[in-house]
Amino acid sequence: MDLTQGTDQEKNNRAKKMMLWFGIGSLIMSFAGWTSAFIVSSTRKDWLSDFKLPDPFLISVFVIIISSLALILAKRALKNNNKQMTSVWLVLAFALGIYFIINQFAGFSEIVAQGYNFTGPTSNVTMSYIFLIAFVHIVHVAVGLLCLLVVLINLFRNKYSSNNMLGFELASSFWHFVDILWVYLFFFLYFMK
Repeated sequence: MDLTQGTDQEKNNRAKKMMLWFGIGSLIMSFAGWTSAFIVSSTRKDWLSDFKLPDPFLISVFVIIISSLALILAKRALKNNNKQMTSVWLVLAFALGIYFIINQFAGFSEIVAQGYNFTGPTSNVTMSYIFLIAFVHIVHVAVGLLCLLVVLINLFRNKYSSNNMLGFELASSFWHFVDILWVYLFFFLYFMK
């Protein structure tokens, strides 16, 4: 397909989607770098090989998957021009995103309770990597929550319909990426100990 064809609106929509995918590509490279550094650092003498990921991190996997499913149902409702159900599913996805962040901080609390901090005399390189990777992911979840909030506000302002879903699709794509990223990170951290 010739990307120069189509209406100005179609070209604009393609450009915005492409920019999102460029951004997601750069995030993938960032997290690939951190997980690669995690693997390389695992040869250090002070590396913890018997650590257990906190249970709230596992709970977060299920929470974030359910939030993605809620967003899929929201998109389906929007395609059917059912704004009431779209808003219900969006609010659920948003609430689950907040619950995800709460769970992550509960996981951090468990790590600290085990005697490990991010930095300082009670820090350990293994746990510092886990803190870093999980915290940077939380920042991206917060950005995703902001996107969902904007989508929800725009939905209430009647800016979306089955024929006009660009903002919803962009936010949804980013949210699904953040969800898949956490599933990957959890299993990476779980199996790379």
